[in-house]
Amino acid sequence: MMRSQQVQLGVDVFFEQDLSSLKGKRIGLLTNQTGVNAELVSTIRLVHDHPDLHLVALFAPEHGLLTNAREGEKFTDAVHCSTGLPVFSLYGKSKKPTDAMMDAVDIVIFDMQDIGARYYTYMYTMAYMMQACARKGKRMIVLDRPNPIGGEAVEGNFIEEGFTSFVGLYPIPNRHGMTIGELATYFNEVFGIHCQLDVIHMKGWNRNLYFHETGLPWVPPSPNTTTVQMMLLYPGTCLMEGTNLSEGRGTTQPFEVIGAPFIDGEKLQDRVNSLGIETIRARATAFTPTYQKYAGEHCEGIQLHVTEPRRIQPLHTFVTVLAEIIDMYPKQVEFLTYGSLKHPMFDLLAGNAELRHGLLRGSLGDYQAKCQSDTAVFMDKREKYLCYR
Repeated sequence: MMRSQQVQLGVDVFFEQDLSSLKGKRIGLLTNQTGVNAELVSTIRLVHDHPDLHLVALFAPEHGLLTNAREGEKFTDAVHCSTGLPVFSLYGKSKKPTDAMMDAVDIVIFDMQDIGARYYTYMYTMAYMMQACARKGKRMIVLDRPNPIGGEAVEGNFIEEGFTSFVGLYPIPNRHGMTIGELATYFNEVFGIHCQLDVIHMKGWNRNLYFHETGLPWVPPSPNTTTVQMMLLYPGTCLMEGTNLSEGRGTTQPFEVIGAPFIDGEKLQDRVNSLGIETIRARATAFTPTYQKYAGEHCEGIQLHVTEPRRIQPLHTFVTVLAEIIDMYPKQVEFLTYGSLKHPMFDLLAGNAELRHGLLRGSLGDYQAKCQSDTAVFMDKREKYLCYR
């Protein structure tokens, strides 16, 4: 048995309720391996085995039902081995549920763990499912889970018009400080989805809790999601994906290390530590990624160690560090472009071109002012959608 919990997940609250009103309804479940209760029993099994619930289909987001697919790796529809149910891919030919998928169900239950950053795609898979439910007149039930990096701190800028993508579908800050259930209600009302939505709230969670303080077991939502430290850095370090710097994919410390074959780790360590950023320390390191950027190549760089988790501003911290790296290696650092994208990948992650331009000209004042303004607007707008105090 697991130790006693101070936080009760939405999935556990859901199964304490009288579910007889759902009897006879065809249920689809949008989930992955993070869909488990406090005893690590999968939501798939809980729904499938419940006498009043009729599970007919499963939906899988990026990384697949078992979260073993790499980032960006497409996968096709499949059959779930233990239940024999169809598994519809929402990261294959289409990221949006088709009419044929929706015609198979009456109700969709969503149960997945988010990590608190705008770039993470599960919230947009949820939004696309909500749009499909609204279009087809179906009901959506979201089983809420903690924001693993808390619900108080918010940081960043809005996505500008023309820069929306699957890593930034709606104008919310880089670190949003909301649970997946709160986001569902926010998306539904603020962005006009208007589906028939029910959120099953947690019990015992409050906004200042990080995941390791909940008493709940941690199941990684994706292959490169590791520790609370990684998730605290991610609202900033994810921007590295848009550069030729390695973000540590293919190592055991993704999004904590920054490196490249052209970097001198000790020089970068000393440069970053001389900035006097109170919430992090840089440590020189070396690594050889097993895949992705510089696979099989020796890289040097730094690992960022979070020294004050409650005070860190991950976006501001990483942008400050990146500005130093560009100043040290102006001819080597590059912003990646792809023919299939209308903007550099960095701009899609940042939600604008202003940050990249500011980094290149060595002046970030306008961008920082925009972050402060957008964060203040969001904090005010999100207030009525906060379900935990």
